Amino acid sequence: MSCGCKTSGDSAHSCGPKKTANGCESVNTCGNSYKLSVFDWLSNINNPASNRCDLVEVRFKNDRKSFYKNVNNIPLHIGSVVTVESSPGHDVGVVSLTGELVKIQMKKKKFPEESILKIYRQANQKDLEVWQEARKKEDGVKLEARKIAHRIGLEMKVTDVEYQGDSSKITFYYTADNRVDFRQLIKEYAGAFRTKIDMKQIGFRQEAAKVGGIGSCGRELCCSTWLTDFRSVNTNVARYQQLSINPQKLAGQCGKLKCCLNYELDSYLDALSHFPSSSTTLDTEKGRAFCIKIDVFKKKMWFAYVDSSMAWYDFDIDLVKKLIAKNKKGERTPPLEDLKQPDTPVQSIDLIQENNVDRFEKKNRGNNRNRNQNRPNNNGQNQGAQQGQSQGPKKNRPERTERTERPERPERAENPNANANSGNQPRPQQKPQPKPQQPKAQVEKTDTPSDPEKKQQNPNKKNFKKKYPPKKDKNA
Repeated sequence: MSCGCKTSGDSAHSCGPKKTANGCESVNTCGNSYKLSVFDWLSNINNPASNRCDLVEVRFKNDRKSFYKNVNNIPLHIGSVVTVESSPGHDVGVVSLTGELVKIQMKKKKFPEESILKIYRQANQKDLEVWQEARKKEDGVKLEARKIAHRIGLEMKVTDVEYQGDSSKITFYYTADNRVDFRQLIKEYAGAFRTKIDMKQIGFRQEAAKVGGIGSCGRELCCSTWLTDFRSVNTNVARYQQLSINPQKLAGQCGKLKCCLNYELDSYLDALSHFPSSSTTLDTEKGRAFCIKIDVFKKKMWFAYVDSSMAWYDFDIDLVKKLIAKNKKGERTPPLEDLKQPDTPVQSIDLIQENNVDRFEKKNRGNNRNRNQNRPNNNGQNQGAQQGQSQGPKKNRPERTERTERPERPERAENPNANANSGNQPRPQQKPQPKPQQPKAQVEKTDTPSDPEKKQQNPNKKNFKKKYPPKKDKNA
């Protein structure tokens, strides 16, 4: 049952134990919880006149609304479920607006005061049960109605079905391109559903408003949420806004042009009033040029020669107006190449400093390079210590340079040089022989892969690494 709280007439909605004929406690009294609702900006203002407005706006399923007169002075508020007069029988709806604003709505929609019906009472429990049972049948009736229309062969589409509050009448909303003969169809419907049948044809825009959906902008359709009137939209609206005439992009869910094309039309027309005509041509010394493009936001116009239209030249509208005035005097303008001024690049200052996509990777790049440089050396040292095999003369050279450059350990750097010159000899015999330290560059020049003494460094190098392991890199 729909009680008016944050719903648009869905029969599956339920408020639990709070629902009553007066609505429920979660009803938004400003009217924003209703589909196509109206904000009552006079709700907090006391009426200075003594007489109170007895007109009430009542909403039914989807976007159908009507105005009624509260002849019995029943205390009503937004969200109250009422039983109103209908033909035949009675109908059940939800109050969507009260007070002085109802008169303004009637004037806007040109609703005649002579055809105003009256409100019987607030809906009692029996009225609510009958109304709720009728709403549950609507989906099944709609499917059955489509099957019957298809079997007869009518070119129509049953969009929606609405039961009256007392289940005495069914209204079928349909869309069709051509006129449809309902004589056989109404007989079939009356025999199948055993009630009074009412057929109403609606347009494709009204169909989209009843069905609802999500637009290309990612939001709900305007016609199903807040748009109350449908203004005509033509292709000239797209041309004024410099849009490509692409039916797939300009069409909405209803298959017609989008209603939102009219929203910014006034702003575009105001901006285009300061532009020269798009059919403007310029007489230059090189030939005639015509307008090929307009940018409303940058206030520029692109021109190209009639003979060679591949090269475009953009000018401000102020300069174009001066050139047009010069042509009216019978004078030719200079060529477009000479009039074209070099574009000065605008230097933008990034105050937030978040436009750079690589701002998070700058620090990591330096660390990754250091890690990549240290990893192969450490791995080579570990493998040499475990397997006792050297990685080659080229890979060991940078390690030797690091050890010889240390001023704190001069004796340790002399041992490998002594071993390299004397071969495999015991260390006690080499210690009493002091030798001057040779420069590392000379040792590296003499070392060659074919030197037999170079191959005998593996056992000494293994013992040397075990005694004096290199310091571990903290960044590794």
